[in-house]
Amino acid sequence: MRINAKRLEEHFEAMSLIGKIGETGTCRPTLSPEEKEGFEIAASWMKEAGMTTRIDELGNLIGRIEGTDPTLPVLMMGSHLDSQPYGGRFDGVAGVLAAIEVAVTLKEQGIVPKRSIDVISFADEEGWRFNKGLFGSRGILGKLEEGELERTDKDGITRRKALIDFGCNPDNLDAAIYPAKSIYCFLELHIEQGPVLDIGEKPVGVVTGISGPLWWTVKLKGMAGHAGSVPMPLRKDAMVGAAEIVIALNEIASQNPANPTVGTVGTMKVFPDSRNIIPEEVSFTIDLRDIDLDRRNLYEQQLRDRIETITNKHGLTYTISEDTNSAPRYCADWIKDIIRSECVANKIEAPELMSGPFHDAMALSYACDYGMIFIRCKDGISHNPLEYSSYEDLALGTEVLYGTVLKILEK
Repeated sequence: MRINAKRLEEHFEAMSLIGKIGETGTCRPTLSPEEKEGFEIAASWMKEAGMTTRIDELGNLIGRIEGTDPTLPVLMMGSHLDSQPYGGRFDGVAGVLAAIEVAVTLKEQGIVPKRSIDVISFADEEGWRFNKGLFGSRGILGKLEEGELERTDKDGITRRKALIDFGCNPDNLDAAIYPAKSIYCFLELHIEQGPVLDIGEKPVGVVTGISGPLWWTVKLKGMAGHAGSVPMPLRKDAMVGAAEIVIALNEIASQNPANPTVGTVGTMKVFPDSRNIIPEEVSFTIDLRDIDLDRRNLYEQQLRDRIETITNKHGLTYTISEDTNSAPRYCADWIKDIIRSECVANKIEAPELMSGPFHDAMALSYACDYGMIFIRCKDGISHNPLEYSSYEDLALGTEVLYGTVLKILEK
């Protein structure tokens, strides 16, 4: 191996201590003191690789290896260091630390690239704190939406305030934008977050594309009343309507088990939130994903029809707010070819597979070609402290990433 597997393991171990919960869990919210601490240690490793480092106005950590020809578009790689509130040690972190290890190895091998290389830990990939993800990766492309800075977390803190507290200037976000055609390609190593590689006993996979996520916030409005006195036929119970919609989503997403479609209700808020009051308002999220956009559009319409029927049945009103709507995005064939050839060179039998979860690569796909490498994770568990990928698998994937970077630098 050309990369240093022991150093890579030590970096994972050090990062796992920041925002640690329990024995193996991680809570490192975006724009938090914990993420800032993670940025500081990651930046120190970037500097060991000879990189210049900065945190831009979006809250992205960026390390750069200056190429000999600064007019060339940059090769970009990375992922994110923010975590879910009850997350694991490898989601996002694997892509950042693997990219840093590639950069360090380039320096140790005396390789000075012609084009510059940017290693990035993107801000708020996860999206749970402000209910809108891929903030940093969309932000560097000028793709932020109106009102994103005024989104609030559960404590009422706006993203604008969180950015200011992090040391950023939210009034100058344009300074962080990469000009059109200034990014040559983007590479992201990531744990699979699913069971395919683990079941197949394969350490590494070649990603073909990312499913398109559709995120809604649905609000149902009924009528509050005393839980002990309002007869069942007279109720306008928003919770009953919400429960039926949850079941409807599950039925629609699973109508053909052979398809990779998935649907999830992950959060729910109830008002007035009392055990003896009929719920008047229920707000919940819907997450619908598919690699086939036509099929996802069909299922979306089926769900809209079911919501209309269910709310009419229970005398409820409703609103649907669209938080995210992304089409499936496919990896570049030429990058997949390079990744496959590097797997062969390392005697790795790497299957091709799609990604159900979205990644920063999805945002970058609108600006440049991209490729992804998946690493096996035990039992497919992710967004959970039980999330686990072996350091041996991570080292193999990082070696493949290193070889891929070398071949891309030849172009």
